[in-house]
Amino acid sequence: MVTAALPDLPPVLVGCGHGTRDAAGRRAVARLRLDVAGLRPGLEVVAASVDVQKPALPDVVARLAAAGRRCVVVPLLLSAGYHVHTDVAQAVAASGGLAVAAGPLGPDDALVEVLVDRLQEKGFRAGAEGDGTDEALVLAAAGSSDRRALDDVEQVGSLLAQRVGTPVTTAYLSAAQPRAAEAVDALQAAGRRVTVASYLLSPGFCADRLARLGEPGPGGDDGSGYGVRVTDPLAPHPLLADLVLRRYGAAAAAAGWPVS
Repeated sequence: MVTAALPDLPPVLVGCGHGTRDAAGRRAVARLRLDVAGLRPGLEVVAASVDVQKPALPDVVARLAAAGRRCVVVPLLLSAGYHVHTDVAQAVAASGGLAVAAGPLGPDDALVEVLVDRLQEKGFRAGAEGDGTDEALVLAAAGSSDRRALDDVEQVGSLLAQRVGTPVTTAYLSAAQPRAAEAVDALQAAGRRVTVASYLLSPGFCADRLARLGEPGPGGDDGSGYGVRVTDPLAPHPLLADLVLRRYGAAAAAAGWPVS
């Protein structure tokens, strides 16, 4: 049941993650929500997920709507794929006008800066020739069958290439081509030293698969053992909380809802 809105209260920020069974991944996304709340005292920030974890997004939005609370669903997702266009959109549509959806976190320059920080942590230097080989950079994302999500990843790859001054190959772990392991294999076959920039928000199944590219060994059909440098996932990072609040503020403003 949807009730009349309580206009004097700022909309609740629903930080909607994908969901994971990985404990480290859960902690990273929970930390992001806490960082958001810490930047905006008095703002109610609640958790939701589109898969695996509870509370489920439709239940959270329905509970808030039944209490007359407006909310902005901010997808804690890097690209606008199925979960944004279907799961989030359906939950918002069922709210009786008391919920709106913000855009996903990416593409955004802030994510590029986080990627640069993660690369620097691994010692990546554009154009480095320390052992006589050129340094190559692969931006590796989870992958999607939705062309719009792939376009988002490729846009971030282009921004990252401009930022670091070296070409970036975008690749994926599933559902799209090229696969990350194949991209790494091709670059190494060309005599390139490879660093893989993880375009994943948090630890979990995909991050574990990507990390296996960094294990020493000859490689194989499962994509393990290439001995490359693989950066850590993006969260936690100070820039992410500000990005979430920007997405929240833009969506609330578009709906004509005051946020303070």
